Amino acid sequence: MIAIVYGPTAAGKTEIMVKVCENLGCEIISMDSRQVYRYMNIGTAKPTEEERKLVPHHMVDIIYPNEYYNAYMYRKDSLKVVEEVISRGKIPVFVGGTGLYAEVLVRGIFEGAPADENIRRELKKLHEKEPGILRKMLEDFDPEAARRIHPNDLKRTIRALEVYLKTGKRISELQKGARPSEKFKVIVLYRERNELYARIGQRVEKMVDMGLIDEVKRLLEMGYSKDLNSMKTIGYQETIEYLEGKYDFQHYLHVLKRNTRHFARRQIIWSKRYKSALKVNLTLERDPAGVLERILEEVQSV
Repeated sequence: MIAIVYGPTAAGKTEIMVKVCENLGCEIISMDSRQVYRYMNIGTAKPTEEERKLVPHHMVDIIYPNEYYNAYMYRKDSLKVVEEVISRGKIPVFVGGTGLYAEVLVRGIFEGAPADENIRRELKKLHEKEPGILRKMLEDFDPEAARRIHPNDLKRTIRALEVYLKTGKRISELQKGARPSEKFKVIVLYRERNELYARIGQRVEKMVDMGLIDEVKRLLEMGYSKDLNSMKTIGYQETIEYLEGKYDFQHYLHVLKRNTRHFARRQIIWSKRYKSALKVNLTLERDPAGVLERILEEVQSV
């Protein structure tokens, strides 16, 4: 069994798990869809150099911001890392807040229709001509997928329609054929909303103080387009809008904090699907040693 430590942004996952893994000799496999990108350090809250020296971190800085990456590729790559870590007699532990990455590990993934760039291109053109039409198509073709995919998630909407148009089968039905894995144990770390939101505010201000704006400027100067999927990450998109003059500085901070809170709320909702997970409320667990002990025991037992 392998532990998956999941939780919302700013809950304190990295700080706690570095201590846990240092004690146990574990190695961390990042489960963050944005930490895979090189040069995007501050806005993705990557582990510090000191943390990486204390505990090896994998699946960080593996691709460039303009390279394509998806959950299927993550599952394949990260499971190779698991084998390599185990071969050295170490314990791999997944740590992060990307729900889709947790899902493809725990639930498995269907090996469906390969990407069809022609279909994707036509769907994107259709969306540009008539915004909202793809959502209506998805609701007609695959109502179950439409209920699960956020109305603003264009990427997953296009993928669902692509599968249907290419195979004649609904992606929601195909995904039920994925093979769940029994080798993972989910641990959810969370905090009470007021405390979590306060921590998010502090983290946003710290990121800006550390040079988030300059980091985004450098990425743009390096030629990475603001339209890249990687650059639409929370923190980067708002900073680009600030640099374009859409906000003054105080409103920029407000928007960045608000959007991060909304993201954390979605992460919390996602975590509720793991009914059998060990759930640790870091707000109520005021004894840090006790928290570490519970997680240590859980990681050792899986």
